[in-house]
Amino acid sequence: MYKKILLAYNGSTAGQKALLDSRDLAAWGQSQLHLVAVMPLNLNTVVAEGIVYSAQEEQQQTQAYERVLQEGLQKLDELGYKAQGELLSGDAIQEICACAKRISADLIVVGHQRRTGWIGRWWSGSISKSLVEEAPCSVLVSIL
Repeated sequence: MYKKILLAYNGSTAGQKALLDSRDLAAWGQSQLHLVAVMPLNLNTVVAEGIVYSAQEEQQQTQAYERVLQEGLQKLDELGYKAQGELLSGDAIQEICACAKRISADLIVVGHQRRTGWIGRWWSGSISKSLVEEAPCSVLVSIL
């Protein structure tokens, strides 16, 4: 039985399906839900193709991720589930795993949307695949 479920939420359609799946699991096992959104590393320190992001752009990015997190918490609340929410910043795999350890999660739930074609699968990194390898607990991949 899972007592603490960590849901990695990004607002995508696959993420929304994972949110509903974690809700069903929480109801079944009377588990605590912990919702996280992971923002990429501090954009002021990231230089991509010669572009350095400004503090204003970083603030806009932070606000966008906060909105995603609040949207997920609100959806759970509307369905009658209370969850704690947290905005993390850094590498998604490292941050999700560190949070799972910190809160003693029994299960991580993450959404995954299958890529069409071999180029799409090859080109994109898979957070769900990496979590299965790195996580300190069980991982449920909710496939869209």
